[in-house]
Amino acid sequence: MSINKSIFADFPETQELLDWNKTQPQQTVPDINGHIHTPHSFSAFSEINQAFELAKAEGVSVLGINDFYTTDGYNEFATLAVENKIFPLFNIEFMGLQNDLQEAGVRVNDPSNPGRTYFSGKGLNQPAKMSDASFKKIADLQKESNNQTFEMVEKLNVFLAEIGTDIQFDAAEVQHKLAKNLFRERHIAQAIRIAVFEKVERETERKDLLTKIFSGKEIKSDINDVAGLENEIRGNLLKSGGAAFVPEDPKAFLSLEEIMEVIIDAGGIPCYPVLLDFGNGNFTDYEGNKEQLLQTLQSKNIFSVELIPGRNDFNILKNFVKYFYENGFVITFGTEHNTPKLDPMKISCGGGIDLDDELKQINYEGVAVVAAHQYLVAKGEEGYLKNGIAKVDEKEYFIELGKAVIAKFLEI
Repeated sequence: MSINKSIFADFPETQELLDWNKTQPQQTVPDINGHIHTPHSFSAFSEINQAFELAKAEGVSVLGINDFYTTDGYNEFATLAVENKIFPLFNIEFMGLQNDLQEAGVRVNDPSNPGRTYFSGKGLNQPAKMSDASFKKIADLQKESNNQTFEMVEKLNVFLAEIGTDIQFDAAEVQHKLAKNLFRERHIAQAIRIAVFEKVERETERKDLLTKIFSGKEIKSDINDVAGLENEIRGNLLKSGGAAFVPEDPKAFLSLEEIMEVIIDAGGIPCYPVLLDFGNGNFTDYEGNKEQLLQTLQSKNIFSVELIPGRNDFNILKNFVKYFYENGFVITFGTEHNTPKLDPMKISCGGGIDLDDELKQINYEGVAVVAAHQYLVAKGEEGYLKNGIAKVDEKEYFIELGKAVIAKFLEI
């Protein structure tokens, strides 16, 4: 089964939906995960279905796909959402470049690369619909990203031959086995780990071979820690200074303005992903002052932010979220699942601290706005944006409508 029309196509009209929802028992705040990656970019999940199985097992009833540079997973995601009675959010993520900030050495939401800016779109059209120009921009981004990855494999093969191993890779074959359309450096790291484990069986031999590949540097992770090993492989071989590192071509990035244009054209809401505190309470230059960040985002017509609470201190997260919430922002949370580690689907803060009721409510309201936007746009009406600007003054209406949309979907 595949869904080639919007899942909201047969939903009741707006007023009927709102009236129906008023007759329903008072709703409890659902468990929500608004940002996961699938195998269409890179993911902890082997298949999209696995994400739904785990979400269902943990009682998560709202789930958002958020792949890099692609909407290819949308229809399967919609199908599985209907089958599992889990409300779907159709999102996308980009890596952009703000050239002025790069030149000034300002780190945005990537702590290692000044100017590089991760940016999301929330509540895009499903099925995916945008202009030919926007589709081309996304296709070109995929192509440039894949070109870099193929070059990495070439450099890796030269290095592996030089150090006297007989491990070699065919980039197209690795892409076919481990990736979808988008082929990323995490797939290379995965391929290296698999090749090492297939080459030798004993734990000591595996450690020795990895140490050789790391040019004498011993592994820090447990040999059975898949995520840890693959992260070490990336850090030692594929990142800056590594034997297989290939710098990204500027053509692999759109400007922030171009990204926002594509998102709006595709029916979505521009959303800034906040890194917030990382490692010993550090912040990037861009995010260190929340008042200044608020003004910067507002000046760029960005009125939505998202966070991955699992990497944040609870108190820092709470303080930041309340400030942006009080200033009218749409705020959503997710887990990402963009590494090999299969973390829980339920969201928690750093150290496993649960979200409190206030944070859960803020997340619910943010997701409700996105849900209402998806529904209205699918009906051919105007969503949360008017001429690209968020309807902040109408946010409460969108929250009410979105809660009704979610409730109706979960009832069907």
